[in-house]
Amino acid sequence: MSNKRVQTRNLLLETVLSLLLAPGGSPLRMVDVAKAAGVTRQTVYAHFSNRSEMLISAILHFGDQLDIEARLAPSRTAPDGRSRLEAYTRAMLEFFPEIYPLKQSLMRMGASDEEAKSAWQDRIRAMKEGCAEAVKALKSDGDLLEHLSEAQATDLYFTLLSMDGWAHCVLENGWSDADYLAEMQRVITLALVKQ
Repeated sequence: MSNKRVQTRNLLLETVLSLLLAPGGSPLRMVDVAKAAGVTRQTVYAHFSNRSEMLISAILHFGDQLDIEARLAPSRTAPDGRSRLEAYTRAMLEFFPEIYPLKQSLMRMGASDEEAKSAWQDRIRAMKEGCAEAVKALKSDGDLLEHLSEAQATDLYFTLLSMDGWAHCVLENGWSDADYLAEMQRVITLALVKQ
């Protein structure tokens, strides 16, 4: 990809994020992005075949800015399942304050906005895959509670690691991030790990 093309794509992604995170939000049609970026609608379509691809690309770009890969490295390189579970929980809960505004913006677009839902679901699937990998490592070590299948444990872990639960406790009821992290580490360990 040429340098100019990369610059244009980054401009478009930054514009999408700017519109998405603006107070009151925006319908985020491709024509809106073109206008705000000062380019033609054809330029936007040259980079994204549809609105869903544009939104997913913007969310991934947002994640790149948060250096997600580096921040997930301690989980991915953990020496055992217990350490992987703890590191993944910490990484996700540290991301929540940064990505919650993005989630809220996408949800404000409405239940009927299939592209916005699709973009958010793409990231939720990735989060659940991370949960599955931590559970798999626990199972491999023989540390997963025996009455849970890997699928059940993944579902339970994903449910416990809920952004809405974090928002309820931290944003709505004043828990500190540190207290919430400590309590979730304790609860998740009790729910999944042999003692």
